[in-house]
Amino acid sequence: MIRSERHVDVQAFIDEQRFSPYQWTILVLCFLVVAADGFDTAAVGFIAPSLVQQWGVARSSLGPVMSAALVGLGIGALAAGPCADRLGRKMVLVLSVFFFGVWSLAAARANSIESLTLLRFLTGLGLGAAMPNAVTLMSEYAPARLRAVAVNGMFCGFSCGLAIGGVASAWLIPHFGWPSVLVAGGVGPIALTVLLILLLPESVQFLVVRRQADRRIARILQRIAPHSRFEGCRFVAVDARAGHGAAAGHASKAGARPQWALAVVLSSRYRFGTLMLWLAYFMGLLIYYLLTNWLPTLFKDTGFSSEKAALMTSLFPLGGILGNLCVGWIMDRFAGHRVVAVTFVLVGVLVLLVGRGVGHQLWLGTLIFLTGTVATSAVTSMSALAASFYPTQARATGVAWMLGIGRIGGVAGALVGAALMGLGWQFGAVFSLLAVPSVIAASGVYLMTRRVQADASSKEGAGPAVALE
Repeated sequence: MIRSERHVDVQAFIDEQRFSPYQWTILVLCFLVVAADGFDTAAVGFIAPSLVQQWGVARSSLGPVMSAALVGLGIGALAAGPCADRLGRKMVLVLSVFFFGVWSLAAARANSIESLTLLRFLTGLGLGAAMPNAVTLMSEYAPARLRAVAVNGMFCGFSCGLAIGGVASAWLIPHFGWPSVLVAGGVGPIALTVLLILLLPESVQFLVVRRQADRRIARILQRIAPHSRFEGCRFVAVDARAGHGAAAGHASKAGARPQWALAVVLSSRYRFGTLMLWLAYFMGLLIYYLLTNWLPTLFKDTGFSSEKAALMTSLFPLGGILGNLCVGWIMDRFAGHRVVAVTFVLVGVLVLLVGRGVGHQLWLGTLIFLTGTVATSAVTSMSALAASFYPTQARATGVAWMLGIGRIGGVAGALVGAALMGLGWQFGAVFSLLAVPSVIAASGVYLMTRRVQADASSKEGAGPAVALE
């Protein structure tokens, strides 16, 4: 029982509770948001061979189409973080999911490269705003002991969305044509919007920081722990990362404006870690999106049919489901930043092996599955790392800006893939090249580790329990 006339630290309260059915509901809803993102990300890659055939365009001319959504993702993420730190995670998440569904439906009616590029950009704006808010909400509702595995488990939705995109495309395109894939990618998010409005709560940490009504916060916490009582309690969000253990909600920084949140992200305390997060995520997405967008085309060039190329490509994201959970579980028990660095090293080793396994389909399928396992896990775990690195009043902005800046790497991956296709690079050469960004990403996380250790030794970096201890 919670006694009256007490201050209740909402994060400490959540950390002490079991993972309740209400938190499982939040996890499932965020999972579905990320799955919709994954399906949409896969869509253009799977319809690319059909576009080349029906529109009579060169493969390299599809580079702008593939990168347009990623440009929108970056811009959407950069704008969404400050908005969410001011207006709330739920509001921004609901609006973003609705709008990327609407624009995906509109893209199904595109009849030229130019119109499809524009509509994919608009779709990307919504996608970019959705992802960081799903990450932030999940991290703020997960107990510290489970935070990384909860965030990574949520990101399994992305892998499921990609895999479902491959299987659905293999059936939809022959029967209904390439627009049917984009229609499916639009109807789902619009329906999901209704569930988000009805079932998803606002972050209690955000409500405390914005000094919202204690009754509203109490109702949410009681859904996590029904037997607790909060009559007469005042709620705070103590966060050591915010600056010497400030209690948000009753401190001068409680009503921080969004531009202040960005100032925290770029302050001397967080700047080096921020830059290393951006570098590692950039390189991780360069690898991930080059493979996501161009694997169907690369497989088709090696002699696979369109259907078999789509099914083989679906092995890549499918491996990430197991990898996300395993890496998240390990991050909750060991130094998370070191775990991520090692995972990027494994990505480099596996892409080199894939480049040498083209001639054996069973071996190639196994390697694609393993590569997807570690590549997806490495990229996914960066979000858990960032959510653990930043304080509450800057968390959505910190995560969003890492995702937004990193999306430039996704754009680079799509464009580099187009350039390599135009130069006639073959399957093995493309995969071997990807070992370079893997090593750079691992180095970035390792350098961040060194600074974190220095901060911990001076007791300035205590608090990020999941990723940085």
